Amino acid sequence: MGKIRAICISEKRGTQKRSIPEAEFIEDWGIKGDAHAGKWHRQVSLLSYDKIQAFRSRGAEVEDGAFGENLVVEGFDFATLPVGTRFCCKDVVLELTQVGKECHHGCVIFQKMGDCIMPREGVFTRVLKGGTIRVGDDLRIQAEEAGGSTDDL
Repeated sequence: MGKIRAICISEKRGTQKRSIPEAEFIEDWGIKGDAHAGKWHRQVSLLSYDKIQAFRSRGAEVEDGAFGENLVVEGFDFATLPVGTRFCCKDVVLELTQVGKECHHGCVIFQKMGDCIMPREGVFTRVLKGGTIRVGDDLRIQAEEAGGSTDDL
């Protein structure tokens, strides 16, 4: 189980995401008010709080949302999970669609640090079921059981 440490959005692409206390997740769209929402496979991005903290320990001064992540979650190593993994947070269900992405070597973090963790540690999801998520909420991996029923881990 993980814990939501930050929720971040940006109203326009190419701008730094900012932290908000809660967000509305819209089925097959993403986060209401986020510029990266839409009918595609990268509706919501997630990054591990633990990986961000390790990057900060190397001298990086990064705020939540600096990597373009929507959710900062403590307790998961997202890059080790397979595409198709489903996450539940209250009513919201997210499905992992992509692990990592190509880095823009011109990004501010890469220019300053010579590295960026989003390309190898960040993951992308689509919203299967909408609802509201707040900072501090628990995030679980949904396990598929035989016969089609589901339980949260």
